[in-house]
Amino acid sequence: MKKNSVIDHRTKSHVKPVRHAEVEGIPMGIFEDGTPYLTTKGLARVCGVDSSVLTRLASDWEMEKNRPRGIRISELLYSQGFNRENLNVVILMKGQKTYGYTDDVCMAVLEYYAFDSPKGSNETAFANYRVLARQTLRTFIYNKVGYDPDNKIPKTWKHYHDRLILNDLPRGYFSVFREIADIVIYAMQKELIVDAHTLPDISVGRIWSKYWKNNGLEKKYGKTLKYPHAYPDYFPQSKSNPQNICIYPLKGLGEFRIWMQEFYLPKNFPDYLQEKMKRGFLFNSHLSLFI
Repeated sequence: MKKNSVIDHRTKSHVKPVRHAEVEGIPMGIFEDGTPYLTTKGLARVCGVDSSVLTRLASDWEMEKNRPRGIRISELLYSQGFNRENLNVVILMKGQKTYGYTDDVCMAVLEYYAFDSPKGSNETAFANYRVLARQTLRTFIYNKVGYDPDNKIPKTWKHYHDRLILNDLPRGYFSVFREIADIVIYAMQKELIVDAHTLPDISVGRIWSKYWKNNGLEKKYGKTLKYPHAYPDYFPQSKSNPQNICIYPLKGLGEFRIWMQEFYLPKNFPDYLQEKMKRGFLFNSHLSLFI
């Protein structure tokens, strides 16, 4: 833990994550200093206990740390250099407060329930401890939410990159997927998670297709074509490869770019981002970076 970590700023009543996602039913995320966390629900699932158990542990920590369970967890925390007063941190997301447990706390609590709990063997905690002991919880969360601590560009760039190199186009045509590269890269740099389920080409393509038809652009620029588009093997969409997408005459590319700047970005992209925010891929505080 960095000495000047955001978690140590005790003048703040809460902190905001820069990344949050629920992976396999486990809510997790990253604070702005790179510290990963699990929520109460997430840590409870990893430890194989009810979330109310952890809520009581954290809310009564001053007393709990003098009892057998708390003493053992304190020992495990001390060995990791933990020196904060509270076990958890108040997180503010979408105007709502929840609680996060940083990776050092998570591992101490998990180790207790895997090996030291007087209630006997906890198979869930033991199995998860073995997994995380191999790669560390920090690495696990970084990978799951697509966070790169070195340059802050999501590792999910691979999803877009692999689709680009897999699909080419015939001469004289353009595709929506290739032409939105600028906004996709910008969004990823601003930490929008882009993966097999989150990429605005479908949103852009659907609205642009309607605009193309409603304005009779086929008569002006020529006919569109259906062209095969394949997804990388690790995409769920790859099961139906190849999929036919609509590609447009290159003569209409200028009109598409004008439409993007004057219509889609100011009028439709905000709705797309709001939907991403509802699903936990973007936070309200980040919307101003795009809109």
